[in-house]
Amino acid sequence: MLELYSYYRSTASYRVRIALELKKITYLYKSVSNLRKGELQFTDEYYKINPQKMVPTLIDGEAVISQSLAIIEYLEERYPQPALLPKHSFARAYSRQIALLVACDIHPLNIKRVRQYLTSPMGHNHSEKMDWYRHWVDEGLTAIEYLLTNSKFRGSFCYGNEPTIADLFLVPQVYNAERFGCPLQPYPTIYKIYEVCMNHPAFIAAQPHLQPDVSEYSPDDEY
Repeated sequence: MLELYSYYRSTASYRVRIALELKKITYLYKSVSNLRKGELQFTDEYYKINPQKMVPTLIDGEAVISQSLAIIEYLEERYPQPALLPKHSFARAYSRQIALLVACDIHPLNIKRVRQYLTSPMGHNHSEKMDWYRHWVDEGLTAIEYLLTNSKFRGSFCYGNEPTIADLFLVPQVYNAERFGCPLQPYPTIYKIYEVCMNHPAFIAAQPHLQPDVSEYSPDDEY
C-alpha cells in the first residue's frame, strides 16, 4: 500500500490527496505531527526520508518521492486512469501552466516558513506579514482568472468538464486564500470552478478538516 506523509492543512499535501482520491488509490495516511511539534527522534528519522523535512512525501515500495508536482506526475504515469492531464499537447501545457502558477509563483512566497522569516528575524509585524501574503495571492489569482476567463479550454473545471492537474493546484490555493481572509470577489471564474470542485466526491474526501490528523493540532495552528 502507498504511504503519504501529510499534514492536514498543507496545501501541497492537499493536492496529492485529491489526486489519490480521483484515481481511487488506497493509501496509508502518515501524520507528521511529531515533526511539526519538534520531536527530535521523528525529525531525525523523517530527514532520512525527506531531507527538506517538508510534506508531502509519497512512498511506493522502494520509490520515495517528495514535491507535490513530482508525486502527481508519478501517479499519473503509474495509474493513468482517470487522466489528470489532457490528451493534446497544448491543452496539457495549459493545465500545467495553471498548476505551476500556483506551485511556483504563489505558494513558495506564502508558506509558513516564509511568513515566519518575515516576522523573525526580519522584524515585520503581523499586519505587514498578511499584506505580503495577500499581495502575492492577488498577483497570482489575477493572472489565473485572466487565463481561465479567456481560455477556449475552460469548462465546468479549469479544462473541460473533468478535473485535471490545474484544479488539483487551484482548489487548495483558494482554500488557503479564504482561510487567510483574502477577498475572492475579484475572481468570479476561479470561484465558480472552486464551487464545482467542492461538490465532487474526490475533492470532498481530500478536504483538510476530514483528515485523520486534524485532531492532533490546535484550531489556531497556523500553516
